Amino acid sequence: MSDLLASEDTYRNSAIHIGTKIRSADMKKFTAYVNKEGLNILDIKKIDERIKIAAKFLSRFDPNGVVFVASREYAKKPVKASAAALGARFITDRFIPGSFTNPSLNGYIEPDVVIINDPATDNQAQKEAVINGIPVVALCHTNNSTSFVDFVIPGNNKGRESLALIYYLLTKGVMAQNGKDASQLKQEEFLADL
Repeated sequence: MSDLLASEDTYRNSAIHIGTKIRSADMKKFTAYVNKEGLNILDIKKIDERIKIAAKFLSRFDPNGVVFVASREYAKKPVKASAAALGARFITDRFIPGSFTNPSLNGYIEPDVVIINDPATDNQAQKEAVINGIPVVALCHTNNSTSFVDFVIPGNNKGRESLALIYYLLTKGVMAQNGKDASQLKQEEFLADL
């Protein structure tokens, strides 16, 4: 696995591949095996591959039309770091219903693409994106449904270190696709405080 975005050890140490005991039918194709504790283990190579494809896809959009949505506590800092580095927008507080569908709402946004941290907790943003035909990229854990997700990035979307790594690699990938220097990005800047 020499062509990975990060070393296999970096991936493993972040617990990016550690799933839950529950696996949805949608996530079966991203799962490598079930460990002796009964946890579904995601395929690191597939995680890496999907981050690369997502970065290429997201690089096609004007950054101002890219909106990250994350209500999970450990996702807030990495999402803000990604948005800042890319010039994108983010919603990390409560998603106000109508934010994507009601033009008269204060804070209304018309995204071109939405990246949600978890289809289970960020489902209102996902629903509104779908209503408007906005592509949805989602970080999906083994227990997530991928219905109404246009592009799945498999990974542990609950863990502090895994979230930092996913958003860091995704941001670096988008910047590289756009010919921007990502050497100043530090993975630590994406790590949520304890």
